[in-house]
Amino acid sequence: MGWTVNRRGVAMMSSAHMVDDLYQGVVPAMLPFFVSERHYSYAAVAGLTLAATMLSSVVQPAFGVWTDRKPRRWLIPAGMATAALGVGAAGLFPGYAVTWVMIAISGLGIAAFHPSAASAARRASGDSNRGMSIFALGGNVGFALGTLMATPVLLWMGLRGTALLILPAVVMALVLVKWLGPVLDGPVGARRPATMPKGTDNWPEFLKLTSVVVVRSIVFFGLSSFLALYFIHGLGTSPAVGGAALTVFLAAGACGTLLGGWLADRFGPLVSIRYGFAFCIPAMVGLVLAQEWHIALIFVVLTGMGVFVPFSVFVILGQNYLPNRIGTASGVTVGLAVTVGGLFNPLLGALADATSLHFTLVVLIGLPALALILSAFLRDPAADGPGRKRISGPEAPAGS
Repeated sequence: MGWTVNRRGVAMMSSAHMVDDLYQGVVPAMLPFFVSERHYSYAAVAGLTLAATMLSSVVQPAFGVWTDRKPRRWLIPAGMATAALGVGAAGLFPGYAVTWVMIAISGLGIAAFHPSAASAARRASGDSNRGMSIFALGGNVGFALGTLMATPVLLWMGLRGTALLILPAVVMALVLVKWLGPVLDGPVGARRPATMPKGTDNWPEFLKLTSVVVVRSIVFFGLSSFLALYFIHGLGTSPAVGGAALTVFLAAGACGTLLGGWLADRFGPLVSIRYGFAFCIPAMVGLVLAQEWHIALIFVVLTGMGVFVPFSVFVILGQNYLPNRIGTASGVTVGLAVTVGGLFNPLLGALADATSLHFTLVVLIGLPALALILSAFLRDPAADGPGRKRISGPEAPAGS
């Protein structure tokens, strides 16, 4: 018999994920203001993206291993608060080096949050994949809200307005400190064993999945970092329209996450991943061919959906490949999926400086094709033996 889903626990962890990833969404929204106020080059602002992701990418798997050994729920509010403080301070210091360090500290907080939060969400979800899908969706919504919240604040106050952006994390961290334990360990949680059903860890398949996650992350970070700048400097729009384009991209991504879960329900997780990448290729071609910003915006919607269709499936597929290491799997598929691509952003920024933003987006089109090819080598965990739980069917995610 399946366990009862702790709906309050799932809702709390999804809300926490939303607030935490809000600060990942704020960083791309800040980049046009660093260009306009501080006259940073494209390579310099790409370096700030590197700051947000380099430390995070290195330590996030380590946090996952640490969490697998023993639950460390205090990392959830602590990581969120650190992410917020780093972003909040980044706009207050004029020096590039200090700004870089502040954004790197924010990335460290992001790294600390994800493995523990995903493990807690898995516990609250029990044997329901829908719960983990809702948790993943919270992160997507938070990233989109980060740009939506940051752009008007920065238009109003400039970069010094980043200090105001700390407030959501302060409120959510206080909520978590007071109620996270009682919600997860209350009557519903108490009826659930402390550990999930075990199986055999399949490291070869997980490493193949990781390669797909990394390629998708490069596409995601390239678009989220340069899309607003492309609308402003490539298509001649205002900063407000550029920020709106980024918000539309991320909002469409939330819809893509839901679509990915729906496709996984009906056709299986691997088909969902492949459909997403296949759809992304013509959408990005349309984006770079569009001459008018309002036409380009249509393709931004389609591109956002395609990029995010695989996201929630990555999370659950990774956890099924490594059923004994939920924290490690989560640290890679939830956290690394939205950080490691930033390591390549300085190369994309240098390419944009040497050529153009338009040419850089053209180069990015090849990456969904590469991810599609790599995904062809993945196997469904259900095909590897009865010990593995299939993630399609009645208990598959309704959406991410």
